[in-house]
Amino acid sequence: MGRGGYSLSLSLFLSSQVAKMALIQFSLSQASLRSSPSYFPRSPMHPSASSSIGFYSSSSSSPSSRVSSHLRSLFPAWTKSANLNVKKNDASKFTVKSSLDTVGPTVSVGQVTEVTKDTFWPIVQAAGDKTVVLDMYTQWCGPCKVMDPKIKDLSKKYLDVVFLKLDCNQENKPLAKELGIRVVPTFKILKNSKIVKEVTGAKLDDLVVAIESARSS
Repeated sequence: MGRGGYSLSLSLFLSSQVAKMALIQFSLSQASLRSSPSYFPRSPMHPSASSSIGFYSSSSSSPSSRVSSHLRSLFPAWTKSANLNVKKNDASKFTVKSSLDTVGPTVSVGQVTEVTKDTFWPIVQAAGDKTVVLDMYTQWCGPCKVMDPKIKDLSKKYLDVVFLKLDCNQENKPLAKELGIRVVPTFKILKNSKIVKEVTGAKLDDLVVAIESARSS
């Protein structure tokens, strides 16, 4: 092999070795960045810093958790404000969930919701100052069956009113007694958890007048 060929081979060999060393150094540099929290710029406006606080749990033992802890030490006032906001949001979610768990059945607008002695008062309390109409009926009552489709129509008409129905059977007898039912059907109209109107019998016109009066009060 001539001197020129030997020099070319040596140059190619050295070039490949330099390229390998550069690749190894780059890989080590990237690994160091991933394992160290110090690569975040010390600014609360940096997107990487905000995402670490917002999306990682403080109880995690992962490198991301250590990054989050490091950021909290750098910006105590900022992270304290963020934590307060999270706690407020969590509390509101808990309140909603707690109310739903207590109420039981979901009350839908434009529909009549069947209640029991256990779910009636929680729903009424959750309704607050909304007008609540309770249809108290029995399975064997003819006039109750006549009024049933009419009550459904009223629920679609008065979307700001909560319509409920209670089967006055043996299981719900304690509630029926508490509400003072004498005949069926009986319609109790409540507001702020208090009975404000009552209509007995299949008297649709009287019921509409009572509902209108309760809504406007």
